[in-house]
Amino acid sequence: MLSQKTIEIVKSTVPVLEKYGKDITTRFYERMFTNNPELLNIFNHANQKQGRQQTALANAVYAAAANIDNLGAIIPVVKQIGMKHRALEIKPEHYPIVGENLLGAIKDVLGDAATDEIIHAWAEAYGVIADAFIGIEAQMYKEAKEQPGGWEGFRNFIVDKKVKESDVITSFYLKPEDGKTIASYKAGQYITVKVLPEGEKYTSLRHYSLSDAPGMDYYRISVKREQGLGETPDGVVSNYLHKSVQEGDIIQVSAPAGEFVLEAKETPAVLISGGVGLTPMVSMLKTIVKEQPERKVTFIHGALNSQVHALKDEVAKVVSEHENAASFVAYSDPTEQDLAAENFDKQGFIDLDWLKSILPTNQADFYFCGPVPFMKIMYRTLKDWGVPEENIHFEFFGPAGTLEEASVTV
Repeated sequence: MLSQKTIEIVKSTVPVLEKYGKDITTRFYERMFTNNPELLNIFNHANQKQGRQQTALANAVYAAAANIDNLGAIIPVVKQIGMKHRALEIKPEHYPIVGENLLGAIKDVLGDAATDEIIHAWAEAYGVIADAFIGIEAQMYKEAKEQPGGWEGFRNFIVDKKVKESDVITSFYLKPEDGKTIASYKAGQYITVKVLPEGEKYTSLRHYSLSDAPGMDYYRISVKREQGLGETPDGVVSNYLHKSVQEGDIIQVSAPAGEFVLEAKETPAVLISGGVGLTPMVSMLKTIVKEQPERKVTFIHGALNSQVHALKDEVAKVVSEHENAASFVAYSDPTEQDLAAENFDKQGFIDLDWLKSILPTNQADFYFCGPVPFMKIMYRTLKDWGVPEENIHFEFFGPAGTLEEASVTV
């Protein structure tokens, strides 16, 4: 338990963290990777370069400080981050390294303002927060290992099939090299792959949503080849998977994880996706028609055009075979062939007027996933329609962030 004095000191630093949080976390990563370069085998280098990891950590540190007298309030966030930590193989021995470098970064950025009293209080607070993470993650490691078909760490999987789904998305069907059972998962969850592309010094780990229904003897991920633009680097792992990994090759995978999952409710489900964000939605769609055949489900997808629209025929087949399912497609820049074939339902972007025209009610559970700008629009659109917060569910690609200022953080 933290003393009241420690709590007061930590809470007094909240305005400073709000102002200098990203500076502190940027310095933190600089220090940590200099002092412990082996951790570059774990962290996403692209997110580092784009500043997304620094922002996500700054938000987490800020939330911890603001709720230091009631850490129970951030347990849902701890669980979500902990799930990613388990998938990445973050272990208890990593926490002292993080703590030492975080305190050093606070001192570096704040200078004399970071008094010994403040640093000591933060050291105490960090110890309590770290213990919360370690305890929750220990249970997650145990469950991942002991579940039917489960395992610890990374397991070898063979690429059984490699299927091109669109100009930019390819599916990989993965089967365990040992031929044994694999763990099931909840629709919406992801697996983490670990690769060492040729010419790279450090291994790279990436989370990819499972794009098929649970219960198969394989895992399927549908990966978009990330082509960098401007200062945004190419996707190291996605390009490696697309260009170098072939059928018969082996990649390492950690057990399924993730808190963004389909809830088994009776309310209608509306699944909204943009681009490759459709991958968890396809899993949810196929799960609903299989396990809840009476539940209404509407699949809504936005893409540039048919050339980059993956899994379109698969979704259409599912919908055609199940009366409880419907699907709609919006193309923002349809090709001439698309216009001639009329193979989409709306030209332009998904917006509120269109949602109102194709959905009978807003009394539903809405799930959405896609690029951050798309998700910000969807969140605002659903709030404008009066959809209750508890009926809005979303998933970020990469580090968690916020969809609106002062809105829900995941």
